[in-house]
Amino acid sequence: MSEHKEKVNILFLCTGNSCRSQMAEGWAKHLKSDVVNAYSAGTLPDGVNSRTVRAMADAGVDISEQRSKHLNTYLGIDFDYVVTLCDKAREQCPVFGGETKYIHRFFEDPSLVVGSAEEIMDAFRKTRDEIRAFIETLPEGLEEPVKDDRGQE
Repeated sequence: MSEHKEKVNILFLCTGNSCRSQMAEGWAKHLKSDVVNAYSAGTLPDGVNSRTVRAMADAGVDISEQRSKHLNTYLGIDFDYVVTLCDKAREQCPVFGGETKYIHRFFEDPSLVVGSAEEIMDAFRKTRDEIRAFIETLPEGLEEPVKDDRGQE
C-alpha cells in the first residue's frame, strides 16, 4: 500500500519577480513537480528579465511563458511555505493565513552586476545554479535554518 502525500505549496518571493523567484519557480516545476506546487511573485513586479529566461533555457528549463506577478495575486492560497529570496521582500512580506512558514534564502541579484554582456550572463548563470542547488533540497531542506554568507538565518 502506497502512502498518499499531498504536494507542498511554496511561494517564492522577491522584489521584482523578474529573476530569482522566477528561477526558483522554474526549477521547482522542472525538478520537484511531483512534491511541490510552485508559485512566484514580487512585492513590486516589473516583468521577467530576458537574461533570466536565457539562463534557464541554457540549463534546459523553459520559463518563457512565466509572467511577473504581484504577491497579492496569491493572498487566497494556503501556502505551506513562503520563501523570500531577497532582503527587501523579507522586510515587505505580508502575513499569509493558516500554518504558513516563512523561510529566507538570500541569493545575489545578478541584474545588479555591472560588466560586459558575458560577465552579466555569468552572474545570471551563477545565481541560476545556486538556486537549483537549493531547490534540489526541497521540500525537506525547508525544515532546517540555513545561514547565508553573511551569517544571517
